[in-house]
Amino acid sequence: MAGHSKWHNIQRRKGKQDAVRGQLFTKISRDIYHAAKEGGGNPDTNFRLKVAVERARQSNLSADSIQRTIAKATGTLEGVTYEEIQYEGYGPQSVAILIDIVTDNRNRTAADIRHIFKKRGGNLGEAGSVAWMFERVGQISAPMNAQTDEESLMLELIEAGASDVEANDGVLQIQTAPEAFRAVRDTLDAMDIPYEDAELTYLPSTTVALTADAADEVDELIEALEAHDDVQTVYSNAVFPSGEEEL
Repeated sequence: MAGHSKWHNIQRRKGKQDAVRGQLFTKISRDIYHAAKEGGGNPDTNFRLKVAVERARQSNLSADSIQRTIAKATGTLEGVTYEEIQYEGYGPQSVAILIDIVTDNRNRTAADIRHIFKKRGGNLGEAGSVAWMFERVGQISAPMNAQTDEESLMLELIEAGASDVEANDGVLQIQTAPEAFRAVRDTLDAMDIPYEDAELTYLPSTTVALTADAADEVDELIEALEAHDDVQTVYSNAVFPSGEEEL
Protein backbone atom coordinates (compact mmCIF):
# COMPACT_ATOMS: atom_id res chain seq x y z
CA MET A 1 0.00 0.00 0.00
CA ALA A 2 1.61 3.23 -1.14
CA GLY A 3 1.27 6.30 0.98
CA HIS A 4 -0.06 6.67 4.48
CA SER A 5 -3.72 6.79 5.39
CA LYS A 6 -5.54 7.14 8.68
CA TRP A 7 -6.81 3.56 8.52
CA HIS A 8 -3.29 2.35 7.78
CA ASN A 9 -2.06 4.18 10.88
CA ILE A 10 -4.74 2.54 12.98
CA GLN A 11 -3.73 -0.90 11.76
CA ARG A 12 -0.06 -0.24 12.48
CA ARG A 13 -0.82 0.72 16.07
CA LYS A 14 -3.21 -2.01 17.16
CA GLY A 15 -1.48 -2.27 20.52
CA LYS A 16 -1.80 1.44 21.29
CA GLN A 17 -5.43 1.67 22.34
CA ASP A 18 -5.43 5.37 23.13
CA ALA A 19 -3.91 6.20 19.76
CA VAL A 20 -6.44 4.01 17.98
CA ARG A 21 -9.31 5.72 19.78
CA GLY A 22 -7.93 9.13 18.82
CA GLN A 23 -7.55 8.07 15.20
CA LEU A 24 -11.16 6.86 15.12
CA PHE A 25 -12.40 10.18 16.47
CA THR A 26 -10.27 12.00 13.87
CA LYS A 27 -11.79 9.99 11.01
CA ILE A 28 -15.32 10.42 12.34
CA SER A 29 -14.82 14.18 12.69
CA ARG A 30 -13.43 14.33 9.17
CA ASP A 31 -16.48 12.44 7.85
CA ILE A 32 -18.80 14.89 9.63
CA TYR A 33 -16.85 17.86 8.28
CA HIS A 34 -16.96 16.74 4.65
CA ALA A 35 -20.62 15.69 4.83
CA ALA A 36 -21.61 19.10 6.24
CA LYS A 37 -19.36 20.92 3.78
CA GLU A 38 -20.96 19.13 0.85
CA GLY A 39 -24.60 18.97 1.88
CA GLY A 40 -25.17 21.50 4.67
CA GLY A 41 -25.25 21.27 8.43
CA ASN A 42 -28.77 19.90 8.98
CA PRO A 43 -28.80 16.11 9.51
CA ASP A 44 -32.54 16.03 8.75
CA THR A 45 -31.91 17.11 5.16
CA ASN A 46 -28.36 15.76 4.73
CA PHE A 47 -28.43 11.97 4.91
CA ARG A 48 -24.65 11.57 4.83
CA LEU A 49 -24.29 13.96 7.73
CA LYS A 50 -27.01 12.07 9.63
CA VAL A 51 -25.12 8.80 9.21
CA ALA A 52 -21.83 10.40 10.26
CA VAL A 53 -23.39 11.99 13.34
CA GLU A 54 -25.05 8.71 14.38
CA ARG A 55 -21.71 6.94 14.05
CA ALA A 56 -20.03 9.66 16.12
CA ARG A 57 -22.58 9.26 18.91
CA GLN A 58 -22.17 5.48 18.90
CA SER A 59 -18.42 6.02 19.30
CA ASN A 60 -18.98 8.42 22.22
CA LEU A 61 -17.73 11.52 20.43
CA SER A 62 -19.05 14.44 22.45
CA ALA A 63 -21.97 16.55 21.24
CA ASP A 64 -19.78 19.66 21.52
CA SER A 65 -17.19 18.14 19.21
CA ILE A 66 -19.87 17.17 16.69
CA GLN A 67 -21.39 20.65 16.65
CA ARG A 68 -18.01 22.35 16.48
CA THR A 69 -17.04 20.24 13.47
CA ILE A 70 -20.31 21.08 11.69
CA ALA A 71 -19.80 24.76 12.50
CA LYS A 72 -16.30 24.63 11.01
CA ALA A 73 -17.64 23.12 7.81
CA THR A 74 -20.57 25.50 7.39
CA GLY A 75 -18.96 28.66 8.77
CA THR A 76 -21.79 29.16 11.26
CA LEU A 77 -19.77 29.45 14.46
CA GLU A 78 -20.52 32.97 15.65
CA GLY A 79 -17.56 35.30 15.66
CA VAL A 80 -15.21 32.75 14.09
CA THR A 81 -14.15 32.43 10.46
CA TYR A 82 -12.51 29.20 9.36
CA GLU A 83 -10.32 28.76 6.32
CA GLU A 84 -8.94 25.67 4.62
CA ILE A 85 -5.18 25.53 4.12
CA GLN A 86 -2.80 22.88 2.87
CA TYR A 87 0.64 22.62 4.46
CA GLU A 88 3.56 20.71 2.99
CA GLY A 89 6.77 19.42 4.47
CA TYR A 90 9.34 16.69 4.81
CA GLY A 91 9.63 14.16 7.60
CA PRO A 92 12.53 11.88 8.55
CA GLN A 93 14.14 10.07 5.61
CA SER A 94 12.85 12.83 3.30
CA VAL A 95 9.30 11.47 3.43
CA ALA A 96 6.93 13.91 1.73
CA ILE A 97 3.98 14.99 3.87
CA LEU A 98 0.82 16.83 2.82
CA ILE A 99 -1.61 18.15 5.45
CA ASP A 100 -5.18 19.42 5.08
CA ILE A 101 -5.91 22.10 7.71
CA VAL A 102 -9.06 23.92 8.83
CA THR A 103 -8.21 26.82 11.13
CA ASP A 104 -9.52 30.07 12.56
CA ASN A 105 -5.97 31.38 13.12
CA ARG A 106 -3.52 30.78 10.30
CA ASN A 107 -0.50 32.18 12.15
CA ARG A 108 -1.09 30.11 15.28
CA THR A 109 -1.59 26.92 13.31
CA ALA A 110 1.48 27.50 11.15
CA ALA A 111 3.62 27.96 14.27
CA ASP A 112 2.18 24.80 15.83
CA ILE A 113 2.72 22.67 12.73
CA ARG A 114 6.25 24.03 12.26
CA HIS A 115 7.06 23.12 15.85
CA ILE A 116 5.71 19.58 15.41
CA PHE A 117 7.87 19.06 12.32
CA LYS A 118 11.00 20.49 13.93
CA LYS A 119 10.63 18.53 17.17
CA ARG A 120 10.35 15.24 15.28
CA GLY A 121 13.09 15.58 12.70
CA GLY A 122 11.13 17.15 9.87
CA ASN A 123 10.74 20.51 8.16
CA LEU A 124 7.69 22.51 7.18
CA GLY A 125 8.13 23.44 3.52
CA GLU A 126 6.95 26.16 1.16
CA ALA A 127 3.78 25.87 -0.91
CA GLY A 128 4.43 23.52 -3.81
CA SER A 129 7.43 21.85 -2.23
CA VAL A 130 5.84 18.38 -2.11
CA ALA A 131 2.34 18.76 -3.57
CA TRP A 132 3.64 17.92 -7.03
CA MET A 133 4.36 14.38 -5.78
CA PHE A 134 0.67 13.68 -5.09
CA GLU A 135 -2.38 13.15 -7.28
CA ARG A 136 -5.90 13.99 -6.13
CA VAL A 137 -8.23 11.00 -6.63
CA GLY A 138 -11.47 9.55 -5.35
CA GLN A 139 -11.36 6.15 -3.66
CA ILE A 140 -14.32 3.94 -2.77
CA SER A 141 -14.40 0.46 -1.21
CA ALA A 142 -17.62 -1.53 -1.69
CA PRO A 143 -18.17 -5.11 -0.48
CA MET A 144 -19.85 -7.52 -2.89
CA ASN A 145 -22.18 -10.39 -2.06
CA ALA A 146 -22.84 -13.65 -3.85
CA GLN A 147 -25.67 -12.08 -5.86
CA THR A 148 -23.52 -9.28 -7.25
CA ASP A 149 -22.93 -9.45 -10.99
CA GLU A 150 -19.31 -8.33 -10.86
CA GLU A 151 -18.87 -7.68 -14.57
CA SER A 152 -22.09 -5.69 -14.97
CA LEU A 153 -21.34 -3.65 -11.87
CA MET A 154 -17.86 -2.79 -13.09
CA LEU A 155 -19.26 -1.65 -16.45
CA GLU A 156 -21.86 0.54 -14.70
CA LEU A 157 -19.17 2.17 -12.58
CA ILE A 158 -16.86 2.78 -15.53
CA GLU A 159 -19.75 4.37 -17.44
CA ALA A 160 -20.38 6.58 -14.40
CA GLY A 161 -16.77 7.80 -14.52
CA ALA A 162 -14.63 5.34 -12.55
CA SER A 163 -11.06 5.32 -13.85
CA ASP A 164 -10.13 1.98 -12.26
CA VAL A 165 -12.16 -0.84 -10.71
CA GLU A 166 -10.65 -3.96 -9.15
CA ALA A 167 -12.20 -6.84 -7.20
CA ASN A 168 -10.10 -8.26 -4.36
CA ASP A 169 -11.39 -10.80 -1.83
CA GLY A 170 -15.00 -9.83 -2.37
CA VAL A 171 -14.39 -6.08 -2.17
CA LEU A 172 -14.50 -3.62 -5.05
CA GLN A 173 -11.71 -1.06 -4.99
CA ILE A 174 -12.81 1.90 -7.10
CA GLN A 175 -10.73 4.88 -8.16
CA THR A 176 -12.06 8.01 -9.84
CA ALA A 177 -10.98 11.43 -10.96
CA PRO A 178 -12.13 14.08 -8.43
CA GLU A 179 -14.82 15.39 -10.76
CA ALA A 180 -16.32 11.90 -11.21
CA PHE A 181 -16.25 10.91 -7.54
CA ARG A 182 -19.79 11.98 -6.68
CA ALA A 183 -21.33 10.43 -9.81
CA VAL A 184 -19.70 7.07 -9.08
CA ARG A 185 -20.75 7.19 -5.45
CA ASP A 186 -24.32 8.09 -6.46
CA THR A 187 -24.34 5.13 -8.86
CA LEU A 188 -23.59 2.78 -5.98
CA ASP A 189 -26.37 4.43 -3.96
CA ALA A 190 -28.84 4.00 -6.83
CA MET A 191 -27.94 0.30 -7.06
CA ASP A 192 -28.35 -0.14 -3.27
CA ILE A 193 -24.72 -1.20 -2.92
CA PRO A 194 -23.28 -0.05 0.41
CA TYR A 195 -19.70 1.15 0.59
CA GLU A 196 -17.31 1.03 3.52
CA ASP A 197 -15.14 4.01 2.63
CA ALA A 198 -15.62 6.82 0.14
CA GLU A 199 -13.26 9.76 0.11
CA LEU A 200 -11.24 12.17 -1.96
CA THR A 201 -7.62 11.60 -1.13
CA TYR A 202 -4.07 12.13 -2.36
CA LEU A 203 -1.93 9.30 -3.73
CA PRO A 204 1.84 9.70 -4.09
CA SER A 205 3.48 9.35 -7.50
CA THR A 206 6.81 8.43 -5.88
CA THR A 207 7.35 6.61 -2.59
CA VAL A 208 10.00 6.19 0.11
CA ALA A 209 10.57 2.71 1.53
CA LEU A 210 11.31 2.79 5.26
CA THR A 211 13.30 0.61 7.61
CA ALA A 212 11.68 -0.40 10.90
CA ASP A 213 13.48 2.35 12.85
CA ALA A 214 12.66 5.01 10.26
CA ALA A 215 9.04 3.84 10.19
CA ASP A 216 8.76 4.54 13.92
CA GLU A 217 10.14 8.06 13.45
CA VAL A 218 7.78 8.88 10.59
CA ASP A 219 4.84 7.35 12.41
CA GLU A 220 5.56 9.48 15.48
CA LEU A 221 5.54 12.65 13.35
CA ILE A 222 2.32 11.74 11.53
CA GLU A 223 0.62 10.77 14.78
CA ALA A 224 1.56 14.14 16.34
CA LEU A 225 0.24 16.02 13.31
CA GLU A 226 -3.04 14.11 13.34
CA ALA A 227 -3.48 14.89 17.03
CA HIS A 228 -3.58 18.64 16.32
CA ASP A 229 -7.13 20.02 16.49
CA ASP A 230 -6.83 21.92 13.19
CA VAL A 231 -5.55 18.96 11.16
CA GLN A 232 -8.14 17.19 9.03
CA THR A 233 -6.02 14.73 7.07
CA VAL A 234 -2.35 13.78 6.75
CA TYR A 235 -0.95 12.15 3.61
CA SER A 236 2.57 10.87 3.00
CA ASN A 237 4.56 8.92 0.44
CA ALA A 238 6.00 6.53 3.05
CA VAL A 239 5.98 2.79 2.46
CA PHE A 240 6.18 0.96 5.78
CA PRO A 241 8.00 -2.36 6.24
CA SER A 242 6.04 -5.52 5.50
CA GLY A 243 4.29 -6.79 8.62
CA GLU A 244 4.28 -3.41 10.39
CA GLU A 245 0.51 -3.38 10.13
CA GLU A 246 0.33 -6.14 12.70
CA LEU A 247 2.23 -4.31 15.45
